[in-house]
Amino acid sequence: MTLANFLFVLILVCGLSTLVVLFVGVLSMGRDEAGEKAGASRSNRLMAWRVRLQLITVLLMPLWYLASRG
Repeated sequence: MTLANFLFVLILVCGLSTLVVLFVGVLSMGRDEAGEKAGASRSNRLMAWRVRLQLITVLLMPLWYLASRG
């Protein structure tokens, strides 16, 4: 397995993980009752994880591009 293939698989895993966290967050928001502290805390945690996963995915893309060129 080349570096480009490995990075591509990482990009796919991170991208799909981002989608899963996004959907879990949306479903969680829909179920939460207004004024519930635990729900707000969970939503904030999920949003932070989504942002981290997006950042990792976006940072891996140029690395994959550079590895696949050579």
